Amino acid sequence: MSFSPLDRPAQFLKGVGPRRAEFLARMGIITARDLLYHVPRRYDDASTVQPIGHLDVGMDATIVGRVRTCGTIPTRSGLRIFQAVLQDDTGMITCSWPGQPWLERSLREGDVLLVTGPVKFFHGRQLQPREFTVLARGAEGEGQTADGGTIFVSYPASEDMPQWILRKLFDQNLAALLPQAEEDEYLTPLERAELSLPSLPDALGALHRPTSLTEAEEGRRRLAYDELFFLQLAQARVRWQQTLARPGIVHRRTNALIRPLLEGLPFALTDGQARVLREIVADMTLGRRMNRLLQGDVGSGKTVIALFAMLLAAEGGRQAALMAPTELLAEQHARRIRGWIAPLGVRIVLLTGGMGAAERRRGLAGLAAGDISLAVGTHALIQEGVEFHRLGLVVVDEQHRFGVRQRMVLGERDTNPDVLVMSATPIPRSLALALYGDLDLSLLDELPPGRQAVQTELRTPAQRGDVYRFVEQELELGRQAYVVFPLVDESAKVDLLSATQERDRLAREVFPHRRLGLVHGQLSSKEKERVMRDFLAGEIDLLVATTVIEVGIDVANATVMVVEHAERFGLSQLHQLRGRVGRGAAKSHCILIAEAGDVAQERLRVFRETTDGFAVARADLAIRGQGDLFGPLQSGRDPVLHHADLLRDEALLVEAQRRARAMVDMDPRLESPAQERVRGVLDHRYAERLRMFGVG
Repeated sequence: MSFSPLDRPAQFLKGVGPRRAEFLARMGIITARDLLYHVPRRYDDASTVQPIGHLDVGMDATIVGRVRTCGTIPTRSGLRIFQAVLQDDTGMITCSWPGQPWLERSLREGDVLLVTGPVKFFHGRQLQPREFTVLARGAEGEGQTADGGTIFVSYPASEDMPQWILRKLFDQNLAALLPQAEEDEYLTPLERAELSLPSLPDALGALHRPTSLTEAEEGRRRLAYDELFFLQLAQARVRWQQTLARPGIVHRRTNALIRPLLEGLPFALTDGQARVLREIVADMTLGRRMNRLLQGDVGSGKTVIALFAMLLAAEGGRQAALMAPTELLAEQHARRIRGWIAPLGVRIVLLTGGMGAAERRRGLAGLAAGDISLAVGTHALIQEGVEFHRLGLVVVDEQHRFGVRQRMVLGERDTNPDVLVMSATPIPRSLALALYGDLDLSLLDELPPGRQAVQTELRTPAQRGDVYRFVEQELELGRQAYVVFPLVDESAKVDLLSATQERDRLAREVFPHRRLGLVHGQLSSKEKERVMRDFLAGEIDLLVATTVIEVGIDVANATVMVVEHAERFGLSQLHQLRGRVGRGAAKSHCILIAEAGDVAQERLRVFRETTDGFAVARADLAIRGQGDLFGPLQSGRDPVLHHADLLRDEALLVEAQRRARAMVDMDPRLESPAQERVRGVLDHRYAERLRMFGVG
């Protein structure tokens, strides 16, 4: 991308200088462009600002007023309270900030403040601010009022660069910076009209100086689309390189293995399984490489779908490999697959780090010679020395437990194998499109018939005794149970029960005649595997654990999942824990023990009434927010998405992906003159992400 005036250092903007440039740099604002895209985080419409004289105790109010007096008041208990008397044309009110005497250094008489908070009675009316913004300093605020039609903006600020300085910098520079944003414009007027989006200069102007909240939202949608489009464009280029740039395998379906498997299964495929299988077969029998994500709820039947795909590869004389995150899960897959394919005469090998040397040598020799068609294992499958004769398909289970590069290593073979990624952690469709835009998406959104729903109950700590008595009843029937805690050990910072201490207490006081086990993330892999094997074998009655069991093996005899301090877990995490039970014929129970706070209880009630993992995940995303979703997929230190909301902007995301993929299909390397500006922005914003995927 050629040099632009927006690339010049922020230091040389009006009102900045070397010292303020240093403060701005700490906020990630290095250039003029960074300042222009540093948009407000909050808007307050003057029409919602209440006159101070009209405030009543009990109201939740937003006011604009000038500081008439301010100072810190000590109390008998030693607490220091900063107070400021604010005045507008209708009256005055005291604002109190308990425990924040440091505000005396940042607020002064004459400042104009925008304040939001509840109005309480304490020696008269007082407003206790949740948030406040300095709209203007001293004399600069003369004439600053809450006139109708005025929108007050609040920027992400810091102690060194407070609101009033940022507002002043924008007052001095915005008019000159906005026209320069035209250099970043990559959408044509026709495209903007089709998308109902403003131009970049208009969008940024609407964000910084909106005349209405609707105008500010139009500006946000434009920046949200840009984020989503360039994210999808980066992923579309990865998808092209992984699936289209290199020739794929045209798998030949003979039904020599697939039909006997279908006829021999003790169950019929669901409509969802049949649909997903058709999508996978269509991919594998085309000339392009498959790079597909199979996402399904706990127990939706992904493994059998993966097996059909593996047998399709085997029908054409190819090999298939399934990689799982733990030895125990790999063993479970291998055991289940062996049972299904026993009548078919297909050879399968299990490769894990814990297998014996002689057994490993035989397995490796069989794979290298092509005598073994299917391999199941852990990351041992991608270690040095593992050679396949004709690898045709790679299946990666529990994608989120592997790094992106790890799951790509198996696919980077000379034979260009197809790749099927599986995940049992339901996420909303919008989040799947954002996180896995380089993959085609298949959803298994129904459970096999006859699978019993887990009964979910909500209990308070006062009812803990009743819960454990119920657990004992289940154990007496010969069943097994889990008890999950949020912490491994006690912490002085939070008053929460921990797995280690509670395991000892439960063994001593509650279940002294039962066999208890303990598993958590601080144990070595071998120790975790040993405990889980003992539980699977029935040598442990009650397993005390942390969320390390969130993704684990099937223990059909386990019928009770107790989650302590359930209010500390996300809904999706709780859903995964609930999925550890209900895998056998007996009725199963998930019991959440949580504090009685209104917010936590309401959130958990939503979970109790919802068994659909995708609905749970959507509710979880709505409640907890998107946060840092992308982990190692981030570009640099900052989150990929600043402006886009994946739930609110799902339609924008779908359209962004459609357009990005169409652009890459027509011009994979974005080399045409028409895409020069698009390529420049992509390289500028997502260079690190592209390098991670090996895309030039």
